[in-house]
Amino acid sequence: MNEATCIKTYLNRHEAEMDREFLESSGIPAVILAGDLGGILPGLLWGATVRLMVAQDQAGDALELLEYPQQDS
Repeated sequence: MNEATCIKTYLNRHEAEMDREFLESSGIPAVILAGDLGGILPGLLWGATVRLMVAQDQAGDALELLEYPQQDS
């Protein structure tokens, strides 16, 4: 089994969800780890970070996609 690795951290869940959805739509499964009870209590994140996680073997591709988002022409 391939272990997950953190590729990016955020100060809020909303930004992390946008990037997670972008990766998923590009074929890279991703999960968010945050201590906010799934978004129910965002106040629990005060001073903490939200982590975007992907499989180690897809981390390079995921970072590349997030660094250079594809744009519609």
